[in-house]
This record gives sequence, C-alpha cells and structure tokens, in this order.
Amino acid sequence: MIFSSLDLAPEIQQALDACGYSQMTPIQERAIIPARRGKDILANAQTGTGKTAAFAIPILQRLHDNPKPTLPGNTRAIILTPTRELAEQLADTIKRYAQFLPLSITALFGGVKMSGQQKKLNAGVDILISTPGRLLEHIEQCNVNLSKVEYVVLDEADRMLDMGFIADVMSILQKAPKKRQTLLFSATLSRAVNELAHKLLINHEVVSVAKQNATADTVIHTVYPVEERRKAELFVDLINMYNWFQVLVFTSTKAQADTLMRTLKKEKFDVALCHGDKSQGARRRALADFKSGKIQVLIATEVAARGLDIQGLEHVVNYNLPYLAEDYVHRIGRTGRAGTQGQAISFVSREEERTLDNIERLIGYTIERESLPGYEVGSRESLWNNLAERPRAARTNKATQTKIARNKASAAKGRNQSATTTVKKAKKKKGKS
Repeated sequence: MIFSSLDLAPEIQQALDACGYSQMTPIQERAIIPARRGKDILANAQTGTGKTAAFAIPILQRLHDNPKPTLPGNTRAIILTPTRELAEQLADTIKRYAQFLPLSITALFGGVKMSGQQKKLNAGVDILISTPGRLLEHIEQCNVNLSKVEYVVLDEADRMLDMGFIADVMSILQKAPKKRQTLLFSATLSRAVNELAHKLLINHEVVSVAKQNATADTVIHTVYPVEERRKAELFVDLINMYNWFQVLVFTSTKAQADTLMRTLKKEKFDVALCHGDKSQGARRRALADFKSGKIQVLIATEVAARGLDIQGLEHVVNYNLPYLAEDYVHRIGRTGRAGTQGQAISFVSREEERTLDNIERLIGYTIERESLPGYEVGSRESLWNNLAERPRAARTNKATQTKIARNKASAAKGRNQSATTTVKKAKKKKGKS
C-alpha cells in the first residue's frame, strides 16, 4: 500500500515525498487508518518498522483537519518517550513530516536548562515530545497546561514500564482531559503492557504485526566463541579483516565501555562513548558524529538500545551479552531496519553460554557459530571440571593447612613438656647432691 492512496493533506504528502517515503510498512498500513479515524490503539511491532510515522502521520493529519490557534503554555498533543535520545530523535523525525505545515514541535528532556524550554512552552506548542520526568517538572512549575490536550502517544511503553516511569506517566495523564485519543506503541506485548492499555485506552484496537520478541528477518546473527580476556583483540581483528565502516558496540557496564574505548584508541580508531556517565551534550555529539560517519565505532550501554534510528547501520556487536535475553532483541534492532540488511555479532565466553541459551530460546532458533583461527576456547567439559575442582581443592588445601597447624601445635606442646621434665629432673638431682 502506498502513502498517496491515503488522500493525505498535500503538505504532508509533499513532506513524505521529500523524505523518500512511498510504500507503507505493515505497521503503518494497519495503524494509520484507524488512528486517523480517532480510535485508541495498542500497537505492537518490532523495532525499525516505521512506528514513528504510524502515529505521527495520523496526528498531523487530524491537527491539519481541525486547525486551532496555538495558545501560550498549552499543547494539543503530547508524545511521551523513555529517554532523552529518543525524545530528540522523535522531534527531528516528526519535524520532517510536518515541514510544510504551520505547526510548532518541541522536545523536552533532562540534562539541559529548563529556561530555554520554558520560553518555547510560553509561546505555545502544537506537538510536545518529552520524557516523563522533565514534563512533570514543567507541570509543577506551571510552565505547561495539559487541559487542552487532544492526542496522547506512549512510545516504547514496555521500556517505560521496565524503567519505572509509569507512575510519572499516570500523574501526567491525570492532568489531561479524559476525552482524548490515546495511542500506545510497544515493541513487546507483555501482561504488564496489556494491563496498562486497559487502564488508559477506551474501546481500543489492537494492531500487531510481529511476534513478541521477534527479530527482523533482515538481520544475520553470528556468535564468536572467545575468552573474555581476548574479546578486544578479536574485535580489532574483525574490524581490520572485514573493513567495517561503522560499528555500534554494546557492553553490559560503563566500566567495560571505558576499557574498550582505551584499547581502541591505542589502535588509532575513531571511537566515542554513549553511556549514563556522559553529559547530554557529549552523548548528543557522539551520536551525531557516528551518524555522519565521523566516528567509526560507537560504544554504548543499554541507554542506546531502544529506538535509535541510525540509517544504513550494517553491524551491531554484542561485546558482552545483555543480562536479560529480551534486551538482545532491542540491541540488534539498531541494524536491519526498514528492510535493509544487517549483521548482529556476539562475542560469547564460556561463562556466557547459559545466557546465550536463553537468548536462543527466546528468539526461537540457534545462532550460527563462527571460529576465528587463533581464538579457540577450551571445551565446555574442561570448564566445568575446573569449576568443580576449585571447591574441592580449596577444601583439601584448608584441611592440609589445619593438619599442619595441629602437628605444629602438638610438636610445640611436646617440646614444652620435654623441657619442663628436664628442668624438674635437674632440680631433683641438685637437691640430692
């Protein structure tokens, strides 16, 4: 189905043409029409399938069909998203769709001064994109009034549940009119997401185009068994061997990310970090440089695992497997987007094999193993034998040490008794003489 068949406003169709959009994705085909009719929607689709356009286009069309003056301190639509990066990205994307419409679009997020955002709110906003925490701050300072809100979108609803933001979301929505259209988009349909939908949506329609926790068919998965201490060395060899132009690398901790960055800088790679200890400005510059091709390797923790749209990204590397199997799906969703081919490479030590088993059960198939000569690892049996031997060796060593200590104590006691006996005999002999 093509966008031109929707009979959209000329300004919206012109923007879509300028963006190079012609054919709709499955989620767009199924969500745009009922959303345009005013239905509440619970939409489930895997990452990289065009969810932003699926909720933005019907809202833009409805705002166009029912024009109203922009009121100071008010907004007609709010889009809530879990992270600063996603808020900024959504604003950029939706501004492209609305580039020929007389609408104001603003993003709110932490890490920057409130004053600049306050000025924009005072002027009035048509579409407001925000993280829950920052929007609550502006509400508490009376910078924004939600009584005129007509449209609400919860993007990445499952992620907001995971991050504990739902209490903030509920507080925000209590200040919005009950008579509104609400669209809830989620990469997964868990029990918690369904419960949230029944609390927030009215006579909603469920739109689902993907299996829960499914991965895109356009992504090739590969596992390299490797010892933990040699992962950085393997990564450098693979980049040089296959001449990877751009690589997004996920580590499980900030410390691992920092260590890997130091290693890559020694090898003269252009590399940047994106994790929670970096300032908002530093993270924004790192993402911008990576998207523009100035940076070859971007190292990230889970903060970048959701929603980031990096066009043409071919390679995602799991330097460490995520703690939760579900996070594997979200990490690799950065590649293979919008029908393009991508590759997800995971470095797996023997200690991570149980986590890999969980991931394979979740996605429903066994990932292909590749072995690079020189990086072979020991057998699983030898690992388990070593692990089994450690407690026994420790116990044996402890018992030996205890026995030695007892022998020493016994010998010392014997020497003391012998010395006492000798002294007594000497005194007795002296008395007789």
